[in-house]
Amino acid sequence: MYELKQISSRCYYIESPSKIGLVKLNGNDVCLIDSGSDKNAGKKVRQHLDANGWNLKAIYNTHSHADHIGGNEFLQNLTNCKIYAPSIECDFTRHPILEPAFLYGGYPFAELRHKFLLAAESNAEFLTGDVLPEGISQIPLSGHFFDMVGFNVVDNDKTVAFIADSLSSEAILEKYQIGLIYDVAKYLETLEAVKTLEADVFVPTHADPTENIVPLAQINIDKVHEVSENILTFCKEPVCFEILLQKLFTHYSLSMNAQQYVLVGSTIRSYLSWLKDSGKMEISFENNMFLGNVYFLSQIPLRG
Repeated sequence: MYELKQISSRCYYIESPSKIGLVKLNGNDVCLIDSGSDKNAGKKVRQHLDANGWNLKAIYNTHSHADHIGGNEFLQNLTNCKIYAPSIECDFTRHPILEPAFLYGGYPFAELRHKFLLAAESNAEFLTGDVLPEGISQIPLSGHFFDMVGFNVVDNDKTVAFIADSLSSEAILEKYQIGLIYDVAKYLETLEAVKTLEADVFVPTHADPTENIVPLAQINIDKVHEVSENILTFCKEPVCFEILLQKLFTHYSLSMNAQQYVLVGSTIRSYLSWLKDSGKMEISFENNMFLGNVYFLSQIPLRG
């Protein structure tokens, strides 16, 4: 774990639970794409910097989830590097309490205020095109979270696309089944766009690097539709949110805890919004309960 692996003449990644991209700039200067999940990840990055005589100039965060910004504070305090994050992700990076608060829908109780959902604050600035080094450009990848981006790096011998959390490995999908999604429609659009990207190597955060991203992108698309179809099945009779969540956890043999409750719960609310807005289901309020149901809409094909 935390091995430094070279992809091209100037592109590397650090193997970790959330892969960290590293790009050589001029001379001994380098930048990072994300910083890992915590201070320990930052310390591992520091070891690679010291071993190679590299100077960290900037961290470019793809989005503000704690496992991508967790090393920010340590590395910024150590090197005085700049940190950049896109749009609203920058606000979450500056004020990371927003992540567990958003997921929970209120002030997060103690079991949600830990490093996996709540990173340390870092002094981030807004990511704009003019702060990116030459040869690096943004790839819009919204859907998984508000305004996630990836980065395309043009190297002398190849093009490397760091595509963040736009998709997950088959193993992760099999283990967790329901991946975190903020906007389902945007997420599907992003996956279709990822299938058309041109690069020599694709580096997802939670999957192995590959030269052909299309098959894995399609697997992720299929999983979204599978979850959607299961939601519609469970909503053939009006069902309240908590019961729907229970049915999905049971169906996928998932174990509920505080973290899974907010991660999967937030995602299922996003699915319900997508299904409601696309005319696949209705909502109603009965006996002071929020109910999802498909009634006569149940015959409308999901992918139509």
